[in-house]
Amino acid sequence: MRPLCVTVIGGANMDVGGRPAAPLRLYDSNIGAVSLRPGGVGRNIAQDLRLLGAEVSLVTAFGDDLFGEGLRRGCESVGIDLSMALTVPGARSSSYLYVTDETGEMHVGLSDMDVVAALTPAVMEKLMPRLNAADAVVLDANLSADTIAFLADNCTAPLFADPVSTAKAPRLLRALPRLAAIKPNALEAAALTSESEAERAARALLRAGVRRVFVSLGADGMLVAEGETLLRLPCFPCRVVNTTGAGDAAMAAAVWATLRGLDAEQSARAALSAGAQTAACDETNPLQLRLSY
Repeated sequence: MRPLCVTVIGGANMDVGGRPAAPLRLYDSNIGAVSLRPGGVGRNIAQDLRLLGAEVSLVTAFGDDLFGEGLRRGCESVGIDLSMALTVPGARSSSYLYVTDETGEMHVGLSDMDVVAALTPAVMEKLMPRLNAADAVVLDANLSADTIAFLADNCTAPLFADPVSTAKAPRLLRALPRLAAIKPNALEAAALTSESEAERAARALLRAGVRRVFVSLGADGMLVAEGETLLRLPCFPCRVVNTTGAGDAAMAAAVWATLRGLDAEQSARAALSAGAQTAACDETNPLQLRLSY
């Protein structure tokens, strides 16, 4: 079986994370550990797809700074192709600052992603022949609404999307009819549909034209919808160490499983298993992913 060829378009951040040694005290200094590692939704998905054996190209934008150099080296070290990525002179590379509680559950995050604005429709137009040659293109909503709409209108490869956050999710609205699959969490699904109940939001996304919907429910598992199928599946058991990157691993697994022809339930189980493996390790990306479905 030949490897899947997937292009991911989105953000690559340097993640600066803090985890307290004891219960988090707000408005005070906490004793704990601070980490610096490559991250970003698009980059994380790209690396997780590499772990699943796909050939992956990442279309992103770096600044010409130390973070940018580190991000490039990190991507290249795991075999991610960066021949379509940009380096923007004078720009800050994307960074993401987050603080978890003592269990690894994130409490607050702050992103600086202005450089991603360099991924314009004009840039995408030049790349379109290569994008259309992929087995799939995965978008994250760090891209502008105009860039996402351009890709939806012009990309013939199957499109998958991660909404990233409630603030950025609406950027995907014009692309919904073109999506093979989307993986919002419950709040992002509500932001896309104005439906506060997960099942109703999933049905609304199907009516908007999305073929397969995976709604992450956190500790309550995942809801998957396709056609007349609507299932709630529990989380895979694991000892949670750090939830950062778990949703991105779930997205990568959902893309892989869908492209390999797994049905909706099997694809959701694959996504849940990838998320659990990532949440059980201290890194944003695990050393390996072995999917269960």
